[in-house]
Amino acid sequence: MRNRPVRMARWSARHPWSAIIGWFVFVVLCLGAGIATGTEEATTKDFWVGEAGRAESMATEGGLQRRPTEHVLISSKSGPLDTEAAGTAVRELTDRMTRLPEVDSVAAPVRSRDGSTLRVTVVLKGAELEGRKNVVPLLEQTAKVAAGHPDLVVEETGSPAISKGVNDQRDDDLALSERITLPVTLVILLIVFGSVVMAGVPLLLALSSIAAAVGLSMLASHVLPDAGVGTNMILLIGLAVGVDYTLFYLKREREERARAEGRLGPEALVELAAATAGRAIVVSGLAVIVSTATLYLATDVIFSSLATGTILVVAVAMASSLTVLPALLVKIGHRTDRRAARRTDRRTARRADRRTAENGRVFAALLRPARRRPAATLCVSVLLMLGLAAPVLGMKLIDPGKDTFSRDIPAMQVYDRLTVKFPELLVKHEVVARSAPDRAPQVRQALLDLGRRAQNDPLFARNAEPTVRTSADGRISVLELAVPYPAPSDRAIESLDHLRQVYLPATVGTTAGVETAVSGDVARGQDYVEHESGKLPLVIGFLLLLTFVMTVWAFRSVVIALITVLLNVLSAAAALGVLVLVFQGTWAENLLDFTSLGAIASRVPLFLFVILFGLSMDYQVFVVSRIKEAMDDGMPARAAVLEGIGRSAKVVTSAAMVMVTVFAAFVFLHLTEMKQMGLCLAVAVLLDAVVIRLMILPSILLLLGERAWWPRRPTPGTSVPRGRSIRPTRNVV
Repeated sequence: MRNRPVRMARWSARHPWSAIIGWFVFVVLCLGAGIATGTEEATTKDFWVGEAGRAESMATEGGLQRRPTEHVLISSKSGPLDTEAAGTAVRELTDRMTRLPEVDSVAAPVRSRDGSTLRVTVVLKGAELEGRKNVVPLLEQTAKVAAGHPDLVVEETGSPAISKGVNDQRDDDLALSERITLPVTLVILLIVFGSVVMAGVPLLLALSSIAAAVGLSMLASHVLPDAGVGTNMILLIGLAVGVDYTLFYLKREREERARAEGRLGPEALVELAAATAGRAIVVSGLAVIVSTATLYLATDVIFSSLATGTILVVAVAMASSLTVLPALLVKIGHRTDRRAARRTDRRTARRADRRTAENGRVFAALLRPARRRPAATLCVSVLLMLGLAAPVLGMKLIDPGKDTFSRDIPAMQVYDRLTVKFPELLVKHEVVARSAPDRAPQVRQALLDLGRRAQNDPLFARNAEPTVRTSADGRISVLELAVPYPAPSDRAIESLDHLRQVYLPATVGTTAGVETAVSGDVARGQDYVEHESGKLPLVIGFLLLLTFVMTVWAFRSVVIALITVLLNVLSAAAALGVLVLVFQGTWAENLLDFTSLGAIASRVPLFLFVILFGLSMDYQVFVVSRIKEAMDDGMPARAAVLEGIGRSAKVVTSAAMVMVTVFAAFVFLHLTEMKQMGLCLAVAVLLDAVVIRLMILPSILLLLGERAWWPRRPTPGTSVPRGRSIRPTRNVV
């Protein structure tokens, strides 16, 4: 593996146009193949988890599954509702809806308790998740009825309309994040390189890698269905790692160019860069891929989609840095050499050298505490990180439902008005029972008894006599119970506990040969959190093990591997602590424009812990590789630490600024879950690049000295000694 990046770079350098054209043909083929095959989206059954999933499976078996449902509200713009005008609007709406091929049935209007609003319920055809695709014609017909009755307020909401609104808002948010991150990233790269061409190369490769990964993810969805989040993750991670990998390679090539002082041609320079930065990119990319793959152990369709998107875009970004980037650098290098040959004024170069020296002094100042007092720096830095991590101990998890979505979505505004007028629609528990057909009457009676008991409980809504639906073969029966509290609330969760632990065992549970389970909005969320909590030890255990094994393989040092694991845990814990501190309370609501859930979205901690481990390996591999390279050159351990970290500090910090920019842009999105991810990732990268890499890591390595490389210390000749071990056979100037 050590020489493979060099061989790839050598071929690309000698055949630059073939490499460049081949890369963009690859991108077009990936994207074209993905568009041609389309995306296989996850179905409802892919989301079934725990008891709620078992209940939905039984209901589906009897044809009694939850259907996509919309509600149209009709009220007066001012004053009491005109019954005659409202009746006319209802008849027109019903006529329009029943003629739509997407509609299965339209119910008779229901009046609210205060008589101010009529509700018309429309059931769509197809599965529950298909509703958001089919709801557009319904919204159009509702808008036409509203336009024809200007004295009335005719508005529509429901899970399909809300899902569509959330998707539209997410698309708008992603477009906004791109408008923020691309210019800021370009500015950072311009500061780093001082050249528009060189700054454009990382962006070009990152965007092309994203395009190829999107196409590949469409193909992969036919094996692992997409839960609708894969593309988001490709955009989030793709720009970050794509720029990072390219930046590492570019900076090393420029170092070799400066060291060669014109004696080597572009082809030889990219080979030298490939021997060092190329190998670091491979190790780093593989580490991210391996760590992210542990998300598959969660056996959850959402985590699988996130893992697939991340793995694909990291693999493609890694490939672009090893193939097309050397070719681009050769073409740019020849152009630069021609300009340099014509340039007679060297003052610009001297100014650039002074800027480099100034930057070196800045990072030297940051490294000074670790160099002079490593023990004290280590203690203070670790205590700081532990202090930031402390709030993790009070973390609460919640599965955010539709009640937590942004009120900027029109369907959510209507939903609020719907649940005020019809509180029984806020939350529903679904009790499902399966038995032999001859027991259907007995099961039905037991379910009715359960419903009557629940109606005497203040945790449940007091409606008309409960009704039971039974499948045609008599095997499956379903009872719906309304709860007048939002799904994430303590009262709604308490009602589920009462139902599962008290009422169900006392009624249907006394009937022999009956299988029961409870589903619904609350049950789905609670069972999902429990499922994730159960998988957490398995995922984290494998993550720690694989990170340790990867690091031992890369550096042949058990101690370095242990340090890597511990520092990654510390970095991730500190970032999650900041996440809890900001989002679990209310003090930052106005600052970041969100409404606190009083908890953290259940998917966020596990996903972030895994991703942060992978991203931390970027910097760890790059920094430790530079240290190991210095030791292979014969430097003592202490000098090698200062040399390696000093040389890598600027590029690591520059790469971190790009990542922070990309992730921080997600804080401006509407979805609280995305805000939480963006803030946590941005904080983690910042802490990792500054506190971990410039303070804690050098302090540990300086204190350990040669012992850090146990059981094997790098020996001279095992690495590329700063550009001297690859003998250029051509292009020597």
